[in-house]
Amino acid sequence: MFDVTQIPAFKDNYIWLLRKGASAVVVDPGDAPPVLEVLRGERLSLSSILITHHHKDHQGGVAELLAHSPSTEVFGPAEESITGMTRPLRGGEGVYLDSLDLKLQVMAVPGHTSGHLAYYGEGCLFCGDCLFTGGCGRVFEGTAPSMAESLARLAALPDDTLIFCAHEYTEANLRFALAVEPGNRALRQRADEVAVLRAKGLSTVPSTLALEKATNPFLRCKEPEVVAAARARGIERSDPVAVFAAIREWKNSF
Repeated sequence: MFDVTQIPAFKDNYIWLLRKGASAVVVDPGDAPPVLEVLRGERLSLSSILITHHHKDHQGGVAELLAHSPSTEVFGPAEESITGMTRPLRGGEGVYLDSLDLKLQVMAVPGHTSGHLAYYGEGCLFCGDCLFTGGCGRVFEGTAPSMAESLARLAALPDDTLIFCAHEYTEANLRFALAVEPGNRALRQRADEVAVLRAKGLSTVPSTLALEKATNPFLRCKEPEVVAAARARGIERSDPVAVFAAIREWKNSF
């Protein structure tokens, strides 16, 4: 089994470093210096980089990392422009990382960007800006139906899946979730727990898929209170995609 180290970057990004022995893999290195600091401090060799999507805060550090480790493989979405990419992926592939003895399932999760990928293996999901703890990414390049479908694909994973998203957005996401579903007791309890963690400067990531399905409104678009909140925004249909579209649009201006 590999270990996962959280590397904070910028204001609220998380870069994930997977390690086994002296080998390391990083996910979404938007900035190189904090990654290099860990690699040097722990005397780790960088074998692979996994990119979920093309936004700069997820791949901006790749060039500098490759300058230090030229043989490093770079996995990323084939549909997007990724610095130094050597292994373009479209989703549906199985990727084997020799250095970690780890097989990852590559999942196509378009919506935030057109080629967005997620990587799943050994109970861990690295999902970039698709699914957040307590929320989901903005729909920039895709459509509400494509994003809703992507989230449904992730929600079908085992409940004990650990959610390693790329930003510390949980507290703000849960404020919105409470506006959508104020009667959700599990959500209120989670919001209280998250407030305590953040007051201490502690991270709220990773989460579990079970917790997300119980408290994240974007995975609860069939729940009566969530449907009612969406209908109050003026939608005529109450199917899950229409509900998702309504609350995602609401979140944009919340």
